[in-house]
Amino acid sequence: MAKNSLGREIPAQWRGRTLDPYLDPWNKKPEVLRATRPLVRRSPGDSKLLPSLRAALEKCELRDGMNISTHHHLRNGDLLLNMLVKEMDAMGLRDMGIASSSVHAVHAEIIPYIRKGVITRIETGVNGLIGEMVSRGELNCSVIVRSHGGRARSLVTGEVEVDAAFIAAPCCDITGNMNGVHGPSACGSLGYAYTDARYAKKVIAVTDNLVRYPASPISISQSDVDYVVQIESLGDPRKIVSTTTRITRDPAGLLIAKYAAEVIEASGLLKDGFSFQTGAGGTSLAVADNIRRKMAAGQIKGSFGCGGITGYFVDMLEQGYFETLFDVQCFDLNAVDSMRRNAGHREISADLYASPFNRGSVVNMLDCVILGATEVDVDFNVNVNTESSGYLLHNTGGHCDTAAGAKLAIVVAPSIRGRLPIVRNAVTTVTTPGETVDVIVTERGICIADKHVDLKKELLRRNLPVKDIRQFHEEITQITGIPKPVEFDDEIVALIEYRDGSIIDVVRRVRE
Repeated sequence: MAKNSLGREIPAQWRGRTLDPYLDPWNKKPEVLRATRPLVRRSPGDSKLLPSLRAALEKCELRDGMNISTHHHLRNGDLLLNMLVKEMDAMGLRDMGIASSSVHAVHAEIIPYIRKGVITRIETGVNGLIGEMVSRGELNCSVIVRSHGGRARSLVTGEVEVDAAFIAAPCCDITGNMNGVHGPSACGSLGYAYTDARYAKKVIAVTDNLVRYPASPISISQSDVDYVVQIESLGDPRKIVSTTTRITRDPAGLLIAKYAAEVIEASGLLKDGFSFQTGAGGTSLAVADNIRRKMAAGQIKGSFGCGGITGYFVDMLEQGYFETLFDVQCFDLNAVDSMRRNAGHREISADLYASPFNRGSVVNMLDCVILGATEVDVDFNVNVNTESSGYLLHNTGGHCDTAAGAKLAIVVAPSIRGRLPIVRNAVTTVTTPGETVDVIVTERGICIADKHVDLKKELLRRNLPVKDIRQFHEEITQITGIPKPVEFDDEIVALIEYRDGSIIDVVRRVRE
């Protein structure tokens, strides 16, 4: 075992992989050139249409030990991954890896196939029951959690090889031109599938809406697609909405949002050209609402909003507060509709959005990002992967990507959640290093990283409740008491990759 720069113990090797301990957010350089995929010639009259998923799996010549991928734009409405795993079992395939952009609660249906050994690796984040069961040692399945930018990086460099990418295409023609804005399963942006389409060895468009050539608009083109399969249904787009997309009415949440907006204004970033990202939770949307009001009062015209887009950001685009929305994932059906209508609502790939190893990501142009947390600690490290139980229940998303890129990364969270303090002496799992986090905002106080001396002075001048984070930790634990530490066994069940591929932390089996 060796310790990374945050003091977390990282094994030299894990399940056949040599590990690179995290050092810092900035200095790791790409060690390989871009991955390539085989060239293929298609002659006039060649058909890409296949009659079934089974036929596509066979055509891709999948063998034991290979990796498949899907995307999660339909989130808890996705049916495709479950169908594929069931079909792989029927074919007798074993020791397969899932390298999808995320695994959600709806994919708990694959648990019996993990037990059978059909799936032995998940090369992505997990949400819900699968992560919990892995944490308890009930599933023999290795998990490597990557951020959205980190996943794109791993495909571009070839660190993760995808043997067959199955892209759920809400609108598709016979050559594989596709988009996500038309059809019964319309999900909007296909941003997470872009990188798979370019770097997977085989690419299969799976659609429930086969249209006459050419499909329009084209998000992913026929030149990247090997085969096309039509099925009855890709899933239920109504289940894209997996969190609240309404402004909170909770008084504590509203106070947090008010404080966060004051921090942004005090930073001097809220001016013409302002760029902004926030999540879909009620408190995050309340921050956006406060910012919209301040922009209106100051007649401020922002440049762009980005990330997972909600109807609230669509309203800000249409009301003139932003010129552009960069959308890697639609978080609700209003955003899906907007992509059909608004030229300024632009679909982008996860690589363009957040990869650290390209010639410039959108996150590097962000002025401010609003982020959540399950825990933070006195060194500003943030945990979004594990809960207070120690169970691995959440994906990283773009958390560490946006914190590294934005000028101002603000974490908003209640001071106490479930009778437990949000600020710990040390987080259970490090997702995002404190070096990239600037401000922690709770309803009981605002904690500012030491590097922001001027911002701290300005907030004090405005009579806002600025507190030293260590003193704040003591204040909250006087109310809650110090939580009993979760007990872990030595067995490592998952790795938490930082966006550059180094290992920022590990998840150990929870001792029951």
